[in-house]
Amino acid sequence: MLLASATPGRAEPQEPVFQDGQAQPVFDPADVVRDDLWVTAPVDSDRDGEDDLVHVQVVRPRATEQGLKVPVVYEASPYYGGFKNLPNHNVDVELYSPGYQTTATGDGRVGPTPEMTSHYEEFFTSRGYAMVYSESLGSGQSTGCPTVGGRNETIGAKSVVDWLNGRAEAQDAAGAPVSAKWTTGSVGMMGVSYNGTLPNAVATTGVRGLDAIVPIAAISSWYDYYRADGAVVAPGTFQGEDVDVLAGSDYTRADQEICKPLIEQLRKDQDRVTGDFSPFWQERDYLKDAHNVRAATLVVHGLNDWNVKGLQAAQWYEAIKKAGAPHKIWWHQKDHTDPVTVRKDEWLKTLNRWFTRYLYKQQNGVETEPRATIQREDGSWVDEAEWPAPGTSTGSLYLGAGGPAHGTLGVQRKHDSIVESLTDDASKKAETLVNEASSPNRLSYSTSATRKSIRLSGQAKVDLRVSFSRPAANVTALLVDRAPDGTSKIVTRGWTDPQNRISPWLTVPITPGQRYSVEVQFEPKDYVFAAGHKVEFVLLSSDYDYTLRPKPGAGISLKVDDTALQLPIVGGKRALADAL
Repeated sequence: MLLASATPGRAEPQEPVFQDGQAQPVFDPADVVRDDLWVTAPVDSDRDGEDDLVHVQVVRPRATEQGLKVPVVYEASPYYGGFKNLPNHNVDVELYSPGYQTTATGDGRVGPTPEMTSHYEEFFTSRGYAMVYSESLGSGQSTGCPTVGGRNETIGAKSVVDWLNGRAEAQDAAGAPVSAKWTTGSVGMMGVSYNGTLPNAVATTGVRGLDAIVPIAAISSWYDYYRADGAVVAPGTFQGEDVDVLAGSDYTRADQEICKPLIEQLRKDQDRVTGDFSPFWQERDYLKDAHNVRAATLVVHGLNDWNVKGLQAAQWYEAIKKAGAPHKIWWHQKDHTDPVTVRKDEWLKTLNRWFTRYLYKQQNGVETEPRATIQREDGSWVDEAEWPAPGTSTGSLYLGAGGPAHGTLGVQRKHDSIVESLTDDASKKAETLVNEASSPNRLSYSTSATRKSIRLSGQAKVDLRVSFSRPAANVTALLVDRAPDGTSKIVTRGWTDPQNRISPWLTVPITPGQRYSVEVQFEPKDYVFAAGHKVEFVLLSSDYDYTLRPKPGAGISLKVDDTALQLPIVGGKRALADAL
């Protein structure tokens, strides 16, 4: 509705309306102003001697032309300009050990080419927010170069927040200056996948005016997206993708020559040979700067997302808690998706309340509400005080003989000296190996059927005592739910390169036949093993869908009695013992 005018023939600016802690849809989403502009970013990533320019589109309520100032929902993306089809790296290669080299080229994939818009646009503009979109450096109509998580990408996206707060310059297509006098300067960034990763990156700068972020299926460390503790590990369904491939795919600006040297440098620096953490990856690690985050952070992630894996959300959420910023987490049962497709009405209410509180500064009490919302395996939803679930502590399970078929898994440590072995065959999928009655290519250990349900909440790990027949091998660990009818589900996975057993930063050679302590951390989960089900631990070497795939033959020997699973159990070791 429009308020009565004090001047005949002129309407007063429309004002936002709040009810039940939420901004209400009182603006006409079709009656908006659209601005096209370029923000100057203080970085020259394409090395042309000029500051990079970030292409921005603004969609704001018409009432801002009459004096209304509104907050902003901002989505930055490398994809608005399209997505090129480029070949992925070949993953059917031998593993690196000192003195041995390998090369990589290979297959490709085709990505989406979404428009510079959002299905949230009407929702937010009708409630008195402006929507702002920007194209990442090197993409679309922005200048600069794409570097996938590099410092220049963060600066480019941050510069838009600075412009919205009067700290950066912008111009229109004709070169005329453009200001953002229509905004309050309060900004909330959000998005899914890469578009959700950029809010994390910008928030770590501590930029003033970024008051809230909603990272959905987002990355907090690019190393953990393409590597795992020294192992070259792919995002789910994108075997062989890496930083150089993604950068080249996002390189959609008109000048297709200027960034080629930089992308070639990315290819070299990402190091698909050793898989080591390095300054290259440290630049792309937002966790180290999470202490700078001021923005109220609503983390959203799928418990079955194997593209951007659960570690990304879990470690980011933990870092935000330590930073002291307002925080909440949503876990749903889907994979790599927007929660609007999972629980639309409740999600939009949650999102609206979050931005109403932190952008419009309305005291609606969200900060006093439960901080964790979790969708359970049966589709139901629960709210809990925090995540991991209160009352969670470590419970241990120990292995017993029989792994080539099915060994035992229980709360009592075995004292017999037992060594069991497997031989790598990277051509076999993990799901196949899990369901074989016996196999020379994996070791499997199972509890008896549980008397009560067991809930994991957090990150599990396994401490292995192992030796190797070759100086290089993948190590893959699986945690499996076995139903009474014999069907199985891989609950979580973990990978490591045993040459990085001391540190992800350092490759230390393996001596074949010598026994080592090797820790494998699983992807974090919140999962309930139902009563009557079995908990299984499966060890294999290469993981067909995720790791590099060397030729068969590498052997792993496991000291069974010296290996222990450490599980984050709600109720701890007592609950685990009661269930088993």
